[in-house]
Amino acid sequence: MSQRVEGGALRAQCCPREIRGREIPGGLSRREFLEVSGFSIALSALTGLSWPGLLAAEVQDRAAEPPKRKPLIVKPIFTYETPSRQPQTSWRSWGGVETEEQGREEMGRIRAELAKLAAEADFPVEFLPISPAKNQANLAAIGDAAGADAILVCAAGGTDPNLFAPLAKLGKPLLFFLRHTSGPLSFWYEAISPWYVRGNKSDKVVPGIDVDDIVVDAIPEIVWRLRALCGLKNARGTRILAIGGPGGWGPLGGPAPGLAKDRWAIDIRTVSYEELASLMKAAFESDALKIARARADAYLRDPGVTLEADRPAVENAFVLDHVFRSLMAKAEASAITISGCMSTIMPIARTTACLTLSTLNDAGYLAFCESDFVVIPAGILLARISGRPHFLNDPTFPHGGVITLAHCTAPRKMDGATLDAARILTHFESDYGAAPKVAFREGVKLTSIIPDFAHARWVGLLAEVVDAPFLPVCRAQMDIAYGVTDRRLAEGMPGFHWESIYGDYMREVGYALRRTPIAWEPLT
Repeated sequence: MSQRVEGGALRAQCCPREIRGREIPGGLSRREFLEVSGFSIALSALTGLSWPGLLAAEVQDRAAEPPKRKPLIVKPIFTYETPSRQPQTSWRSWGGVETEEQGREEMGRIRAELAKLAAEADFPVEFLPISPAKNQANLAAIGDAAGADAILVCAAGGTDPNLFAPLAKLGKPLLFFLRHTSGPLSFWYEAISPWYVRGNKSDKVVPGIDVDDIVVDAIPEIVWRLRALCGLKNARGTRILAIGGPGGWGPLGGPAPGLAKDRWAIDIRTVSYEELASLMKAAFESDALKIARARADAYLRDPGVTLEADRPAVENAFVLDHVFRSLMAKAEASAITISGCMSTIMPIARTTACLTLSTLNDAGYLAFCESDFVVIPAGILLARISGRPHFLNDPTFPHGGVITLAHCTAPRKMDGATLDAARILTHFESDYGAAPKVAFREGVKLTSIIPDFAHARWVGLLAEVVDAPFLPVCRAQMDIAYGVTDRRLAEGMPGFHWESIYGDYMREVGYALRRTPIAWEPLT
């Protein structure tokens, strides 16, 4: 792709009409551009930056390791009743818990199951002490429920149709665990659909409750729901540095940062290219260059890595990595994105940012090229759900059951643990710098999110990697095969950039998005 610039010349670029850095139509300033685009967002700039300040001990301590995901705090509640025998009348409801002893045994069983779940989960989760309750007054008196992120109701009994009303008032995600054969039968195994979800009506009447919030017997079915909620908790409020300012694809691109802030409470902090240039100049004149060369040596000694670019481009990529880590640590941010990645950063960093963004993602940060806030929230959510690095990519056109996804910034640790092999080449469009061509693994399941430009609808696609070709496009490339028709996929691509991640997280994304204004459309 190319873009016409002043004087009529064509400049190569990966993504046509992208809004990046100062490349704004009509010569508007970024603030003016966001305002005329219909959105005015408060951007907090990092100012007064200095290289000695970034080298401060507390900053470097934070830079040594990216922030971990915060644990999901779950409050388990056990509802039951202990009816008394009455002559010649129905004195008990369905269910296998009807005495205090049986209630204590069941709570012990639940504690053991939740402890095992927390120990084996691939995401951070903490369970508060389980609380028993027999009626609405008991539920309303549970003090620590208000501080939880989600409530897990193990609904063995309690025959009040409005029993759970005090919990609904808390506005927390409610999950219900019922037993059929895994333990004593739950009364609510019979009653939850007609009594609670539908309120003795034909249609659902309880806001925020869906059939997906109800699990019978299968603990793994609880796990993926909690994984989704953990990802949602960690995605909201993400602080991200925007080098050169925020932008986005779509109609002028201006609304994207404001919509990301509105939908996800994303905290965008900006760093100007002037300040980055000053920091990079100082870094090149400091011990950072020596450290970067040592890191480049270690990176290139990996038997899975083949260098096919100039070595200084790799060394300079690690200088940029050092500066970016320090900036994120200074701002207490876990994510970074850059505008002007096709041009502006190259003379400043003396390389491209491609390899740097790859190494940051492999280290556990969230790093994005192009400052495209149309797609960045999707990458944040996928990474926070899975705990794995994301791959922001350009799609092509589906045909013959296959579509090519490509970009120059792919991580090597796509499964979150193992470094895939990579050829280190130049960035394709500029034939400059250093960019990884990752050997994506054939046969791996891949979840992709395809956001629309308006932040109103996300399309999801589950596919399989079938090839890692070497086409004259962005260096990291994969061909993926999907289980829908070509036409269905072609019609279901409402935006431009995709976010993709190893693994099947379609259920988790849909479950998380239920709690946002964004509609979910899985292509199945």
